[in-house]
Amino acid sequence: MITSIVTGCAGFIGSHLVEQLLSLGHQVIGIDCFTDYYSRELKRQNLATALQHSNFKLIEQDILDLDCQALLSQAEFLFHLAAQAGVRASWGSSFRHYSRNNIDATQVLLEAARRAPRLRRFIFASTSSIYGDAESYPTAETLCPKPVSPYGITKLAAERLGQIYYQNFAVPFVALRYFTVYGPRQRPDMGFHKFIKAILAHQPIQVYSDGEQTRDFTFVADIVAANVQAALTDQPVEGEIINVGGGSRVVLNDVFALLGTLMSEPVVLQYTPSQAGDARHTAADISKARQLLGYAPCFDLTAGLQQEIEWFTKFQPE
Repeated sequence: MITSIVTGCAGFIGSHLVEQLLSLGHQVIGIDCFTDYYSRELKRQNLATALQHSNFKLIEQDILDLDCQALLSQAEFLFHLAAQAGVRASWGSSFRHYSRNNIDATQVLLEAARRAPRLRRFIFASTSSIYGDAESYPTAETLCPKPVSPYGITKLAAERLGQIYYQNFAVPFVALRYFTVYGPRQRPDMGFHKFIKAILAHQPIQVYSDGEQTRDFTFVADIVAANVQAALTDQPVEGEIINVGGGSRVVLNDVFALLGTLMSEPVVLQYTPSQAGDARHTAADISKARQLLGYAPCFDLTAGLQQEIEWFTKFQPE
């Protein structure tokens, strides 16, 4: 049986990935330290299905406190999704959490991966925040990274660490740069979660800037598919950086109109000044993902948002 490790397994994306790997017959070891960035109860709810599966084992511990060498000794795939998330929260004194959880934890896993005898792929969850205000759209991996937030800086540093461990020690590292992920189980600090919550409560949505910024929204199931494809592909993806986007670029004001239509509710917008660290636009060139992974996004924004609305309405998360 294939053994896969998923760090950040109780998170938004990690919990979906765990379920998909279990459905493929993998033995899955999930690692999560349940930081207080958002509700522990919500994270446990994310894992409700996985915890009932006989092939799932949860290790509730900080990566920096683990014996990572022993942990990786039998693993064939490592999906490293654990991170300190959030662009706006990465300024000021909290930056130490970002450097610790995004850089230090990745380096510890890479060191262990050097000596992991069965490891076939080390899949790293990266981010479009690395591009910042990109020079062109859609943005290809060949463009020079220009992060505009401390969060983006830490994820870029982790990417670079992975590449030098590949170059020097043949660690089978591949980074997937996610573009604005949404869907069921989305974190409470993320856009659609906040927007849906506000609409249901008949409260105004706080919009940073003028709402004319654009995003490449990617449904969580497409992100999960890309992770699995990156692990299982026969293509030589080691050492590569690969964009994973939703395939379309949408103006935020148009998203609010769509939400109002889907929810049959009035949407009240309250425009406020733009926030430090927010990129104005994002759009992924996914040509490389198509070529190397056979990746093709399957969910358009309407279908994906409908699923997130249904999840939110059912579970009423915080």
